[in-house]
Amino acid sequence: MVWKDSMAASTEFPPPLVMLDGKYGSKENGSLIVGGSEDLNTSEDRKDVKVGKPPRHLSVIRHTIGLVGLDLNLGTLGLICAQEGQSAFLPVFRSGSCSEIGPKPYMEDEHICIDNLVKHLGASVNCPSPGAFYGLLSSLCVQVFDGHGGKDAACFVRNNILKFITEDNRFPVSAKKAMKSAFTKADYAFSDSVSLDRFSGTTALTALILGRSLLIANAGDCRAVLGKRGRAMELSRDHKPSCSVERLRIEKLGGSVYDGYLNGQLSVARAIGDWHMKGSKDSACPLIAEPELQETLLTEEDEFLILGCDGLWDVMSSQCAVTIARKELMAHNDPERCSRELVQEALKRNTCDNLTVVVVCFSPDPPPRIEIPRPRVRRSISMEGLHLLQGALDSNM
Repeated sequence: MVWKDSMAASTEFPPPLVMLDGKYGSKENGSLIVGGSEDLNTSEDRKDVKVGKPPRHLSVIRHTIGLVGLDLNLGTLGLICAQEGQSAFLPVFRSGSCSEIGPKPYMEDEHICIDNLVKHLGASVNCPSPGAFYGLLSSLCVQVFDGHGGKDAACFVRNNILKFITEDNRFPVSAKKAMKSAFTKADYAFSDSVSLDRFSGTTALTALILGRSLLIANAGDCRAVLGKRGRAMELSRDHKPSCSVERLRIEKLGGSVYDGYLNGQLSVARAIGDWHMKGSKDSACPLIAEPELQETLLTEEDEFLILGCDGLWDVMSSQCAVTIARKELMAHNDPERCSRELVQEALKRNTCDNLTVVVVCFSPDPPPRIEIPRPRVRRSISMEGLHLLQGALDSNM
C-alpha cells in the first residue's frame, strides 16, 4: 500500500458532476442532476466502449491516458507514472445511487455523489485531479418519550460535511486529518444550530478519492465494500454497541450496552448529533462522532465500491452484495441500475429499514469475466486402478 502525503497543483478535466438533492428515486423524479453532455460525438468514441453503457465523458479516458504518458508533477496520493516501473492505472469515476423508504413510515437517509470534485470545488480549492467524493448518511430516528427523531442531522451533515473537509487548512496535503476533524466540526456545528432538532442524529460514511487514493471515513453502521475481481473487501467496521471494541470503549466511559443498545436507547456506538445523549461538548460521552479511517490505493483489480446503509447489510453479506453488483455490471455496465437492483434485492429479503445504496465504478468498461485456468497436469488412472475398478463393478453385478 502506498500513501503519499504531498499534493501538488491539480489539472482540471471535464467529467460529469453528479449530485443528489433531497429527493429520492431514479432520474425520472428529478432527484439526479447530471452536469455535462452525455453524447458520443464521433464514431471513434463509440468504438471505445466494448460492452454495456458508455461512460458519460469519453474525454475523461483520453485525459487519463494523457496524464500517464506525460511527465507531470501531480505528486498526489498515488498518482504514479509508468516510468517508475509501477502501475499507471488511474480510475475513471462513474456513480449511481438509489434510495427507498422501505417498510418505515419516514425516509431519513441522505446521500451525495460528486464524480468530479475538481469541477465542483472550482479554482478556490487546490484539489488534485482526478478526484471524487461520496457520502451516505443514515438518520437515526431516536425514540425519546414522544417518539420523534427526524432527519435534521442527516440533512445538515449532507449539506456541510464536504465544506468542513475542504476548508480545513490541512486539505489536501493531510486529507486524513481534515476528514477526521470535519466530523467533529459537523457535530459541534449541529449542536450550535438553534433551528435544528438536537434530538436528531445521523451515522455518516464518506469516501474521498484523490487520484488513486481512496479514503473511507465511517461513524456508525453504514458500510463501504470494495469489489476486487469478484472478492468483497470491507473498508469500514460497523459501529454496533455489541461489538467488543465499542463495548469496551462505552463501558470505560461510564456507559452500558443493554440488549444491543447504547444505554438502552441507541443501536449504534458512533453518530453525529443525538445531543440529548452527549450532554455538553466538554464532557466525556460513550456516544462519539469520531470516525474510523481506512485508506486504500486503487489498482486495476479494484472494480467498484458499494456504500450502503444498514438496511442493506441487515439482510445481505458483503460478499453477496459484491457478487450481485458484479453480475449486474457485467450485464449492463450501469452503476445506477446496479444500485437499484441491490435495493430491490434487499426489499425482497424483507429488510426492516430505509435503504440507500451508492455504487461507484472505477473504469468505463464492465468487469471482465473471471476465467479459472485448467490444471496443467492431467490426472490419469493406473492399470492397477483400472483392474480394481473392474473388479468392484463385477462383484456388484
